[in-house]
Amino acid sequence: MSGKAEGTTSTTSRTRLDRGRGALGPALELVHTGRAPTRAVLTAELGVTRATAGAVAAELEALGLITVDARPGAASGSQGRPSHRLEVAEDGPVVLAAQVHADGFRAALVGLGGRIVATAPGCEAVDADPAKVLGSVVDAGTELLRDTGRRCVGAGLAVPSAVAEPEGLALNPLHLAWPAGSPVREIFAERVRAAGIAGPAFAGNDVNLAALAEHRHGAGRGARDLLCVATGHRGVGGALVLDGRLHTGSSGLALEVGHLTVNPEGRPCHCGSRGCLDVEADPLAFLTAAGRDPGPEVSLLQQANDLIRARQPDPAVRTAVETLIDRLGLGLAGLVNILNPDRIILGGLHRTLLDADPDRLRAVVAERSLWGRSSGGVPILACTLDHNSLVGAAELAWQPVLDDPLGALT
Repeated sequence: MSGKAEGTTSTTSRTRLDRGRGALGPALELVHTGRAPTRAVLTAELGVTRATAGAVAAELEALGLITVDARPGAASGSQGRPSHRLEVAEDGPVVLAAQVHADGFRAALVGLGGRIVATAPGCEAVDADPAKVLGSVVDAGTELLRDTGRRCVGAGLAVPSAVAEPEGLALNPLHLAWPAGSPVREIFAERVRAAGIAGPAFAGNDVNLAALAEHRHGAGRGARDLLCVATGHRGVGGALVLDGRLHTGSSGLALEVGHLTVNPEGRPCHCGSRGCLDVEADPLAFLTAAGRDPGPEVSLLQQANDLIRARQPDPAVRTAVETLIDRLGLGLAGLVNILNPDRIILGGLHRTLLDADPDRLRAVVAERSLWGRSSGGVPILACTLDHNSLVGAAELAWQPVLDDPLGALT
């Protein structure tokens, strides 16, 4: 009798798991993005029975991806049965994330939940040969894997260039002195395979990936149509998340916002035009407007940020802040008129400009945009994640696992 009961229970559990196997990916994404902190929330979000949600959570735990609190406790003031808490596994697998920019590169190991597990010291010199740079990046990541002993399930790369799909070509890596059309994804994937790192390898534009990371884990969480504009070390980039998905256009080249004209009589741009956002609102433009000669000691971004954050900036710096805010606001207003986002997030130097004078920037955008005037303004927030392009590169590598955890890991 007992054996029969045990067999029935086992069969019932298998049936629940079979029914819920298609929910493994959605369930993992809910935990990964923090939208399902408990099994009760997971049950509601998936629209399944409590038993099926329990089987799904147990399977994800068996895969080493999440942990399920064995002793659930009721939250203060709550009623009813306490629910099991769900969290990403701290000692679970990781992905290798890498970022290359004008002032160097960095490698990191990133777990689920956007948590950076380990980073390698950033390099401050970028060779003109992408193969050499990407080889060094992968070497740094491989050393991190050896030191930590973590299982790696994929790799992602962020570069300051539009990345054409489906080939994965860096079309305009102007600030890196790489050849236009460099096959960065193919080179990166070859280096990853040669290092013995398991899993697929991906590459994408750094601001696109920053937007993806912020939408899942940072200031963009909960936005339906999210516009991200940022300037890091050189140039200005933009990205758009529509209905929760990164919008890259028909071939990966959407949102090249750096070439919006914001100062018709302004500086010549490498695209052939004048006064583009790319050359009127990046760190070099700010330092020039403030009358400062950039030094070689630290990055242009750090030099610009340090000037703005000084306790008593001189009049030339304050004027430069106002000038760049006005130019940035003009560009944002044009994008608001075209895209009608429900939230704007700013990264890099633009985040620092927003912090320096948020009222001025919001006023410029509202004054220059139709929807800004009619709806009371679009919320403009600062990006909140450190190294968001790195975290976004990791999101690329995690996506196959989020799509099919069982297939990707077994």
